[in-house]
Amino acid sequence: MAEQFKILVADKLAPEGLKFIEDQPDCELVNKPGLSEEAYAQLADECDAMLVRSGIKVTPKIMASAKQLKVIARAGVGVDNIDLKAATDKGILVLNSAEASTISTAEHAFTLMMALCRNVGIAHLTVANGGWDRSKFNGITLEGKTLAIVGFGRIGQTIAKRALVFGMDVIAYDPFINAKTMMDGKVKMFSDFKEMLPHADIITFHVPKTEQTTGMLNKDTWKLCKKGVRVVNAARGGIVDETDLLEALESGQCAGIALDVFTSEPPAEDSPLRNHPKILTTPHLGASTVEGQKAVSIIAIENALSYLRGQGVQGAVNAGGYRVDLTDHQKLYVDLADRMASLLAPICTRGIAKVSIELNGGNLKAASGTIERVVLMSLLKSSTETPVNVINVRTIADSRGMEVTSKLCDDKARGECLTVRVQGPEGSVTSDTHPADVDRHISGRVFEDKRPRVQEINGYYMDMVPADNMMLIRNEDRPGIIGLVGNTMGEAGVNIADMAISRRDNTALMVLKVDDMPSADLIAKLKAHDGILHVSSVKLPAEKA
Repeated sequence: MAEQFKILVADKLAPEGLKFIEDQPDCELVNKPGLSEEAYAQLADECDAMLVRSGIKVTPKIMASAKQLKVIARAGVGVDNIDLKAATDKGILVLNSAEASTISTAEHAFTLMMALCRNVGIAHLTVANGGWDRSKFNGITLEGKTLAIVGFGRIGQTIAKRALVFGMDVIAYDPFINAKTMMDGKVKMFSDFKEMLPHADIITFHVPKTEQTTGMLNKDTWKLCKKGVRVVNAARGGIVDETDLLEALESGQCAGIALDVFTSEPPAEDSPLRNHPKILTTPHLGASTVEGQKAVSIIAIENALSYLRGQGVQGAVNAGGYRVDLTDHQKLYVDLADRMASLLAPICTRGIAKVSIELNGGNLKAASGTIERVVLMSLLKSSTETPVNVINVRTIADSRGMEVTSKLCDDKARGECLTVRVQGPEGSVTSDTHPADVDRHISGRVFEDKRPRVQEINGYYMDMVPADNMMLIRNEDRPGIIGLVGNTMGEAGVNIADMAISRRDNTALMVLKVDDMPSADLIAKLKAHDGILHVSSVKLPAEKA
């Protein structure tokens, strides 16, 4: 007799999804949306899979005693409501159904673009309020216009296909795609966001919200755009700086913008974003279609059952926590690889075309493949809307044209060590590029005390345990900079717990461990100081006991 699985549905699911579970001969449906945390903690211990949307928070308490729970499937994309660390610590796989909402999200963004260009929103309100002034609402045609797509993943490419059919010229920016053109040469790729802006009549954003993408379109980058550019943001709130946006609208630099997402959702009732005549708004409807909701439900269930039945893993979010057939010592180097690549990722502002991994030590050979995937996952996870994990990371890297090489050495004189090296796309390095930006790499090793150590970053030598809240600050090597940084951090109430400083080519690199993650405002203040060349931050796992 086939193994039977109990499937707990803890959120309101599309009827088609519930029927799909009931139709499976090896499944028992436990449909219990809207219960308390205590109730779910008890039910989770009795079920093999848990299906959720965004209406429930899957907390450590729910998972704490869940000895039978093997997988949590999210019908949708975001997993902010699931404690990933607790799930990983418990060995519970977390899945989502990101691919199911691609069409819905892309179509909504395209709809917003069309409505924006023809003034549909404000024209409708005028008619609804008794008006009929056609002359106020002259729009523009899409044919012949240049559409700039920021983020050329699954959603961006879906929009590009539709835009080409409408006779638009399509260009795109994605620093993690190493190609001059995409889609059989029909889409010109840019490796520099600012370089692309002057060419665009319309800009649409399809990137995740990260430190690098927050405020991408701001008072400085607006100046690079064509006068009267139109913008669509159906990705994440805050990618377009909302304060600077209002100035761009008033000056006419921006002819109009369509927003499906906001920095704070919902925006305040008195927010000028709600009723500005040049802003078309929708309440975060990207994936809200009948077909989309049905698809995310069924795909989430299919992904969960595929895992339970031993047929493979699809849509994994936290598979990076899995260590298969490795010794405890090899696992330490896998952990080091994750920390090192996460620390290097914010430095790779020019994009990633090539990744080289060198692992020295014959005893580490079995971990080489896992280390490669963990490195790629940590480098790419903040650069794509598609959740990246050790299962799908090579496919994502290949789709971006990235060249990935791993080299295993056994130089006993050097001892065991790991080096990760990243090169940007062709043309990303010029004669003015600082040496520390030309060859971006990080090296480290695990000592006998089993603690991970970073020993070099971009030619700056140090000895630092990569853990907790980290900051990298590169600056001109001159008196007063350290004090300047310390004072700025102190004024912001951020305590420096540890510091390593290294010098190279009239510059220095500070690697800081801080008690609290720095705010975007603090990072901006640091960057604004004369002599500060680079500031980045990253939250790493705590050091293992």
